Amino acid sequence: MLSETFYPRDWENEANLSTCADYIGDHFTKAGAVVQFQTVPAHGRQYRNVIARFGVGNGSKLVVGAHYDACGDTPGADDNASGVAALIELSYLLGRTPPEREIELVAYVLEEPPFFRTPLMGSAVHAESISAEKDEIVGVIVLEMVGYFNNTKGSQSYPSLLLKLIYPSRGNFIAVVGRWDQGRWVKNVKMGMKGATDLPVYSIRAPAFFPGIDFSDHSNYWPLGLDALMITDTAFYRNREYHTSGDTADRLDYKRMSKVVIAVFEALKSI
Repeated sequence: MLSETFYPRDWENEANLSTCADYIGDHFTKAGAVVQFQTVPAHGRQYRNVIARFGVGNGSKLVVGAHYDACGDTPGADDNASGVAALIELSYLLGRTPPEREIELVAYVLEEPPFFRTPLMGSAVHAESISAEKDEIVGVIVLEMVGYFNNTKGSQSYPSLLLKLIYPSRGNFIAVVGRWDQGRWVKNVKMGMKGATDLPVYSIRAPAFFPGIDFSDHSNYWPLGLDALMITDTAFYRNREYHTSGDTADRLDYKRMSKVVIAVFEALKSI
C-alpha cells in the first residue's frame, strides 16, 4: 500500500502523505488503540504524525516509532514502508495482548530530506510534545528499514574495517543500534529480542558521531535525555537500492520481517 498505492510519499506530495496517515490511523483504530493525529507544520503546510496508545495509564511508557514518508520520487518499500508495516502489525499484537505498561506507537512524517536533522522532523515534534513526561518514559525504539535481507557472503558492508572483522559478512540479521552511553538500553532490547525467533540479532553502540548511529528518528529523543535506539537492517550498508527507484516491495523478505515484529513484541513484554 505505501510503496505503490500511496506513491510517491515525499513532502511535496502532501495529499498522498495525508491519505497514508489516515490508512495507518485506521489500522491502529481496528487494533483497538486510542488514536491521535499530531499536527506537524512545515514550509506553510500541515502534515501529521499518527499516534496509537495501548495500556493508557498503566505506569511508565515505552515509545515505538517508524517514519512513513519516503525520499523523493522513490517507492521507499524498505525505507521505510517496512518499518510502518511492522508498526501496524505490532498494534494488532498489542491489541490482542494488552500490555502491562503504556505503549505508544508513533508513525512519523518528514524524516527524509530536506527535513532530516532539522526541528521540522515529525519525530522532533513528537519528542518535544512528550518532554514534560520524560521521567515516566522507559525508552524509545525506532524501526528504520527492517525488510531487506541477503544470505550472500559479502552482502553486508560496514562503515569501518574494525566492524567488518567483528560482525557477519552476510546481511541475514537484524541490528539494534544505539549510542555509546546507553548501553543498558541497547542490551535490554537486544536480549528481549534474542531467541524470540531464529533470526540473528546483533547490536552496536558507539558515539553519536560514528557513521550510521544517528541515522533516524531516535536521535531526536537524545536531547531530552531519553534512551533511544534504532532497529534496522542497516540500510545502505546492505540494501543497494536505498533511496533509488529499485526500493520496491518485491525485494523484501516478509517472513523475516514477521520475525522482527515478533522479536520486538517480545522485547516490549520483557523490558
